[in-house]
Amino acid sequence: MSSTGGSRRHSNKTTPGSSKRNSNIVNIEGEEEEDHDYQIHSHQTPDPLLSENPLPGLKRHDSLDMESAKIQGHHGHHGTKDWGVILRLAFQSIGVVYGDIGTSPLYVFSSTFTNGIKHEDDILGVLSLIFYTITLIPVIKYVMIVLHANDNGDGGTFALYSKLCRNAKVGLLPSAQAEDREVSNFELELPGNANTISSRVKKSLENSELAKYCLLFGAMLGTSMVIGDGILTPSISVLSAVSGLKEATDSMTEGRIVVVSVIILIILFMVQRYGTDRVGYSFAPIICVWFALISGIGVFNFFKFDPSVAKALNPKYIVDYFKRNNKDAWISLGGVVLAITGTEAMFADLGHFTVKSIQISMGCVVYPALITAYSGQASWLRKHQNDVADTFYKSAPDALYWPVFVVAVMAAIIASQAMISGTFSIIKQSLSLGCFPRVSVIHTSDKYEGQVFIPEMNYLLMIGCVLVTVTFRTTENIGHAYGIAVIFAETLTSSFMVVIMLVIWKTNALLVLLFVLVISSTEYIYLSSVLYKFGEGGYLPFSFAVVLMFIMCTWNYVYRAKYNFELDNKVSREVIKEIVTDTSISHMGGLAIFYSELAHGIPPIFKHYIENVPALHSVLVFVSIKSLPVSRVAPEERFLFRRVKPNDLYVFRCVVRYGYTDVRNEKESFEKILIERLKEFVESDYGVLEERQQGRVSDEDVVKLDQAWRSGVVHLVGEHEIVSRAGSSIGKKFLIDYAYNFMKKNLRQSYSVFEIPHKRMLKVGMTYEL
Repeated sequence: MSSTGGSRRHSNKTTPGSSKRNSNIVNIEGEEEEDHDYQIHSHQTPDPLLSENPLPGLKRHDSLDMESAKIQGHHGHHGTKDWGVILRLAFQSIGVVYGDIGTSPLYVFSSTFTNGIKHEDDILGVLSLIFYTITLIPVIKYVMIVLHANDNGDGGTFALYSKLCRNAKVGLLPSAQAEDREVSNFELELPGNANTISSRVKKSLENSELAKYCLLFGAMLGTSMVIGDGILTPSISVLSAVSGLKEATDSMTEGRIVVVSVIILIILFMVQRYGTDRVGYSFAPIICVWFALISGIGVFNFFKFDPSVAKALNPKYIVDYFKRNNKDAWISLGGVVLAITGTEAMFADLGHFTVKSIQISMGCVVYPALITAYSGQASWLRKHQNDVADTFYKSAPDALYWPVFVVAVMAAIIASQAMISGTFSIIKQSLSLGCFPRVSVIHTSDKYEGQVFIPEMNYLLMIGCVLVTVTFRTTENIGHAYGIAVIFAETLTSSFMVVIMLVIWKTNALLVLLFVLVISSTEYIYLSSVLYKFGEGGYLPFSFAVVLMFIMCTWNYVYRAKYNFELDNKVSREVIKEIVTDTSISHMGGLAIFYSELAHGIPPIFKHYIENVPALHSVLVFVSIKSLPVSRVAPEERFLFRRVKPNDLYVFRCVVRYGYTDVRNEKESFEKILIERLKEFVESDYGVLEERQQGRVSDEDVVKLDQAWRSGVVHLVGEHEIVSRAGSSIGKKFLIDYAYNFMKKNLRQSYSVFEIPHKRMLKVGMTYEL
């Protein structure tokens, strides 16, 4: 990068001791044709980052890639073939992802047989249900299918929604540009690959406003349920582990167990600021010990008490179990489903790890440990049917009680980490897509971009966990709520997967039908069971979801209304030309940067500014911040420039594109990067048009930009007051005037995203009547 003083730079020149630099700048010609016609000017010069003999047509990189290549997360670690990295991430994932599902043996059998065991073969029926449920949903559905639906390495409900928005026109925000297709990981499908069913489904989605709203609503609801899961997981995991103290001493009452659990929960949330990277390395050895312990005890009990429980591999015992117990068997599914709690974390936390690392850790460690643990508990229960309420601790050998208790408490603490990390990830995704109020996102790892910490959500989760623990007090009560949050989130994921298999993967319709009949139908059966306990605590996750959905829907509604208002009232090129050439307006040196979210044209706040402050800087740059429905945008593809004609005006438009996992606080000044890329755009523009612009070179404009930069930069940020239009309905007035404005005033402001210096920032106030 050059200094602020600037030097004359050419894309096709070399300097001593350096290689030729290339530029990949997009120049969009024409206001009305911006969605149809665009040009990419690229100088074919050697680049040390590329091979010595690059093939024609390969994508070029500019000098910014030199810096970005130093960051391991630039292209993500998700596609790495380095087995050292994969195995290291697999080890980390054990501590972060599987604590929740790994601690399920603490309470599954006791939650299933709440009224005791009525027939000894019921144990075989429940064990068979557990075995096939774990095999079908965590292993077959998630490990073998859902993980492959990741969005360039990132998972979660919004990742699925983003893939659909890119491959079908189902997004509700009218900010799409033809140039977005040039982003390397946008993954637009080839026209010839569509089959009849895929085309029909895609066309139906694109032509139906109801379908578009349903998809967005489903993404928000899935996100809300995962957040609710993030509140309930710590509560039930820690409470169930600490309740083991009742086996050691009679003085440990229910009240004292609750107090100890609350203290542990508060400490857990306090360490989140240190990040997944450190927490994962700290927790992984403990969870490995936990899995070794429960599988070892399981094998011991299996051979000591009743090896014949291996007969549970025969699904006939499931049929017999339902024949004997009828409705009670169906109700007991609410306990069985707790065996797969935390499964959604495998997908939601994918941005922290890789597909291969998750698959390795699940197949080689977690799955075998869980099957042996449940088999051992079933063998023990065949001889101790009256002790089902305390299955876990009583099934452990007496000599191992304290080691088991200590590791169980530590594992329960760690179990909470999976959903907490997943909550942070999906909040960041929804934030970038305009579906959540702006909060502070802190990236906690220099190695991996996906690892984030959100202070505001961390405190809200902590408060929620403490309130749930104090209010419900027992794992049985929390379990009713927990099962609903778990299975509801999983059914929504399955629904999105069906659409993705049809529209994007173009899977054979028979295979999609098989997925629905086997996996989706199983999940709906479990969902019907947990809903039976709605009045006994099952209402809790729905209460969380209602609050979160109200926040997300309100924010997204006003966000879209505000964008449409700016789009309808944007300033035309003719008005810009009149303003810039108006002799009654004072002109001064320096460079002014106007920020907005409008990707199509110049926002109305500029005209409002001129009417109140009739003065213009020598160079004007209108910067539009745009989030693409893609996980990452490479730095060399981030900036799109247009020059407002005629060139003598020195007015530029710039669209800065980010993915929903991109870091927006650049290590280098955003202002400096913007100016450097603007210079490259000017040089590239004139380099292509040189034959038609004889006698004039880009040096004049580069010097002009440098002079303006040296004279000073002012950042103009719109301070919009959003109010409802006169005559609006009461509901609309409440959403805009009260709910939205309350959230906006109490959360992070947009200008803090780019760390704009306060001494050079000017807020321009304007009222938008929506």
